Amino acid sequence: MLQEFKKFITKGNILDLAVAVIIGAAFSAIIGSLVADVITPLILNPVMESLDVKRLEDLAWNGVLYGKFISAIINFLIVGFSLFLLVKGIKKFEKKKEAAPAAPPKPTMDQELLTEIRDLLKNK
Repeated sequence: MLQEFKKFITKGNILDLAVAVIIGAAFSAIIGSLVADVITPLILNPVMESLDVKRLEDLAWNGVLYGKFISAIINFLIVGFSLFLLVKGIKKFEKKKEAAPAAPPKPTMDQELLTEIRDLLKNK
């Protein structure tokens, strides 16, 4: 049973998934910082100042913290759009790779001999 688990855990798919989760967490931190440190101060500050709120997460109405919800929606939209662009770029790259003409196969020994015979007959 331990050997089966070791075989399962070392499969490429499991390792790829683990790497994807770790990179996803790091990417989520980057997007969170983008929303909190760039988008909110640049774009949302005028709206928040009119509401007399210092941080987006502090927006509340009768105890409901809808500012956190708005922040989560902005994070989701940015992550979704970023992934969309990434997948679109990868597909475009793969399409170009597939469209590239493959090198013609090397002639077989028979074809080489026939070519030599043809060339010899032409020269006579």
